[in-house]
Amino acid sequence: MIRILAADGMEASAISALQAKGFEVVNEHYEADALGEALTKFDVIVVRSATKVREPNIDIAAAAGRLKLIIRGGVGVDNIDVKYAESKGITVRNTPAASSASVAELALGHMFSMARFIGIANATMRNGEWNKKKYEGSELGGKTLGLIGMGRIAQELAKRAAALGMEVIYTDILGKNDSLPYRFVSFEEVLKESDFVSLHIPAPADKKPIINAAELAMMKEGAYLVNTARGILVDVEALCDSLDAGHLAGAALDVFPVEPADNARVLHHPKISMTPHIGAATAEAQQRIGAEIVDIICKFFA
Repeated sequence: MIRILAADGMEASAISALQAKGFEVVNEHYEADALGEALTKFDVIVVRSATKVREPNIDIAAAAGRLKLIIRGGVGVDNIDVKYAESKGITVRNTPAASSASVAELALGHMFSMARFIGIANATMRNGEWNKKKYEGSELGGKTLGLIGMGRIAQELAKRAAALGMEVIYTDILGKNDSLPYRFVSFEEVLKESDFVSLHIPAPADKKPIINAAELAMMKEGAYLVNTARGILVDVEALCDSLDAGHLAGAALDVFPVEPADNARVLHHPKISMTPHIGAATAEAQQRIGAEIVDIICKFFA
């Protein structure tokens, strides 16, 4: 029997579907020091963000010869040493399309929250404050959204932003996409021209931020930064400095350099709208991810 380890959980309907097709699914999380040995007993491992599949564990699994497939339920695969796994004959797959709409809608929700003070107004009202005059916001319509990276999630966000009357500009390492109706510009132009800058790229190979103090200084005064991609992309200390200085009006973070987030300065900053890495955490996205995982596994072992 093909055994599947759902290391970070799996949508219930996906587990049922796999079991109905004769697969055994074990829903259990292993810490890094125990994962390698566990993988000697499975043909497939399915992970989300929490589990990291690194070289030492891959070596143990490869030596045993049973593990054939690693699946990341989501977009990015930077928590898996992909090339190393594939060099050992282990296939790596992900589900890039399943959660795109959910992440895009969260990014847009954060934009609304920042522009209209929804999060902070909610918090202060619960403290008995009535800051009606303090929270004069701005409309998204007529503003410029700059996208760094133009993959599936960014394209979903662009469609929604354009429907609200925003101008959308973008930059992408692959260059201009002629099938899209948005203006392609340089990285620096995105920073300088945008009222909202949203990040949609994987973690850099060197694991260093792409948004540092210099990049924040390039952004328009009163602009907003949104990061629903990878926590390492933004130097959060420099971000807090920019917010404290009044250069940026606000920032939204769904991802953090360390998770769970532990930076007190970030966690208590009144100009940062925060969520605990829930970009793909919708019922619809989980169902699509689960269905795609089932499809990948069934086709792989057909």
